[in-house]
Amino acid sequence: MGVTGPPGPVMDRDEVDRALARLGAEHKAVEDSLLALQDHAGRRLLEGAGLTGTTRERWASTERTITVLWNCFDAYTAALREAREVRSRHTWPTPEELAELTERLRGASVRVPGGAGEEALLADRFTLDGLVRRMNELYAASLDVVVTADAVWSALPARIDLLAAELGRTRSLAHSVGVRPGEHPAGDELESITAELAELRSLVVTDPLAFWRPAAGSSAPGGGRPDTGRYDRAALALEDVRREIEAVLAVRQDSEERLLRLRDVLSRADRTLAEARVARGEVLAKIAASEVPAVSGPPTALQERLQAAAEYRRHALWHRLSPLLDALEGEAEEELLRARDQLTAVTAPLAVRAELRGRLDAYRARAARLGGADDPFLTERYDTARRMLWSAPCDLRAAEQAVLRYQRAVADLVSGPSDGPSDTGGRQW
Repeated sequence: MGVTGPPGPVMDRDEVDRALARLGAEHKAVEDSLLALQDHAGRRLLEGAGLTGTTRERWASTERTITVLWNCFDAYTAALREAREVRSRHTWPTPEELAELTERLRGASVRVPGGAGEEALLADRFTLDGLVRRMNELYAASLDVVVTADAVWSALPARIDLLAAELGRTRSLAHSVGVRPGEHPAGDELESITAELAELRSLVVTDPLAFWRPAAGSSAPGGGRPDTGRYDRAALALEDVRREIEAVLAVRQDSEERLLRLRDVLSRADRTLAEARVARGEVLAKIAASEVPAVSGPPTALQERLQAAAEYRRHALWHRLSPLLDALEGEAEEELLRARDQLTAVTAPLAVRAELRGRLDAYRARAARLGGADDPFLTERYDTARRMLWSAPCDLRAAEQAVLRYQRAVADLVSGPSDGPSDTGGRQW
């Protein structure tokens, strides 16, 4: 990509001096950049690391680019030195010297030597300004690889090591509560995270460029960020395991209290079922023509699992005790609710009878307030309903009809006698 064509009008002395000063400043800037690249920590790491994958390929190409870059700089240095020698011959350069300086400073007078591989990268000749631009391009490409690798090495290995240390502490804690591989899912997960971190660190060290995500639209060297996706997933997985281990540890600390609460809940459920069985016998003896549901037996299966939980605690099998307690607590509460529902279902006929008795007495008190306490019809209806409700077994359907007849009789007393048949003849219920 050489620059060809005439250099333009011959420069005068002032233009030559200004051009030499500018090119000298650019030479100093390029030299400082090259020396900084030579001493960059990322470059030293790349030169000493056993690289693999993308990084090995790109670094091999970058080393060739850096070699070309130094060749360019040497050619630039020599061309600038020769131009300065021509200018130093006379205070006032001759026309021939000014023409020569114009050619050297503006023309494609710089030839960069190189091998066959470098001919693909460089044209034969450059202007000094064109060679500066080319060196800037080569420098930016080389610096991008060096800075990118250094950024990944600076960010990820240290974070992975910190996470590995946290993993070690979590493994020790897991071991103390009996969470081991092959015996508990959290133990298996810890083994998986351990293998993942070891593989991740090895890849980051040998192929850092595979863990770099360039910034969209950025052309600056090192524009982007390290790809921490695999690290983040491992960190989240470890956090989940750590919370699970802490839950198991909490089980060790409060397991006795939770076992006592479980025993209490199951005992209440057992007592409620016993009460329901007694109530069922009473209902069958006192209530006629009533379908009374059967009462289930005591929760023996839950009692057996509760005994297993006590054994786990006795033998410090906290990783097995934790899920068992969680399951038992929910099932024990459900068992107590079922026992209460059975008691309610069994005693429903007694509740209906009690409600009818209360309603009958309430209407009798109302009739007395209205002056109907001695009314023979009301007394008859009351006595009939009362005999049904206080006899055993009680026919609830017939008793309910008797109470309803008594209610209507009291309602008629409130509304007074109607036109038509006499009061005595009208009460044909």
